[in-house]
Amino acid sequence: MDIQPYLAFEGRCEEAIEFYKKAIGAKVDMLMRFRDAPDQSIVTPGNKDKVMHAALRAGDTQLLMSDGRCTGNPNFSGIALALSTASDADAERMFNALAEGGTVNMALTKTFFASRFGMLADKFGVGWMVLSPAS
Repeated sequence: MDIQPYLAFEGRCEEAIEFYKKAIGAKVDMLMRFRDAPDQSIVTPGNKDKVMHAALRAGDTQLLMSDGRCTGNPNFSGIALALSTASDADAERMFNALAEGGTVNMALTKTFFASRFGMLADKFGVGWMVLSPAS
């Protein structure tokens, strides 16, 4: 079994893709726009160039995402993505990149369970827990 997060950015998906490429080194595996849909009845002038479905690869994880219904109001309340890094330096770099334009809920620090751990919501409202395992 494989469970993958699917994020709906409600019209800001392309911006989010570029942000995650820069912040965590994500790579685009696949991107399909509404205009490419086999069922053209779902295509409107407002969504034709928006992302209907995209798959990004971040490390060993695939993040699925879209512009959803293009409402302009993404809501990621009650969920966070946990990002485990290979080193403290990676944790600091990615935490700081994800925090750009966002809100830090818990600064990146040493804890009893990790050499670095911090929590934030990025500029899209997606919650992140960044962790560098204790060495």
